Amino acid sequence: MTFIDDIVHLREIYSGCSEASLVKVTASLTPEYRRMIEASPFMALATVGPEGLDCSPRGDLGGVVRVADERTLLLPDWRGNNRIDSLENIVRDPRVALMMLIPGSNTTMRVNGRARISVDAAMLESFDMDGKHPRSVVVIAIDEVYFQCARAVMRAELWDAERFVDPSALPTPGDLLKAAKADFDKETYDREWPARAAKTMW
Repeated sequence: MTFIDDIVHLREIYSGCSEASLVKVTASLTPEYRRMIEASPFMALATVGPEGLDCSPRGDLGGVVRVADERTLLLPDWRGNNRIDSLENIVRDPRVALMMLIPGSNTTMRVNGRARISVDAAMLESFDMDGKHPRSVVVIAIDEVYFQCARAVMRAELWDAERFVDPSALPTPGDLLKAAKADFDKETYDREWPARAAKTMW
């Protein structure tokens, strides 16, 4: 197997970027980028810490983040598994990367920046959902924002319903847990999970 271990060799394989690939990067939100980001209900949040990297799915009704201004995004931390891997990383290293998906659109949005965690009471209350609010809000200062080439989503045919995988053909969460811990009670977990999720969405 042949590996690349220097930049010069790597650049010999890939020809230069197009003008569009370079000029699309901005240091703050343009009105058009703002519209795209506000339309996204789902994203992947990448963080880094002493133990390594983490990438966490985040989703919300209406929009996964709130645009505070052209240089700031607000990400409420709703109910999850309480591992807080992403949050611990942010406390120790503020660098974050976001990739946002918009259902039906092949264009994805990317944001690189620095984050801090706020527990300001007014901030938390501003995200009220059914009388509940997040325990913290990730405040993201934008360093750069740009849209991603649509080819990956197009190749995956991500939004083509005919390509959707039948969930019954996949392992259940209980199956995945039992594979990691042989004596795990997968039947009880799978039976109780839908009701538990519905009660703890926010």
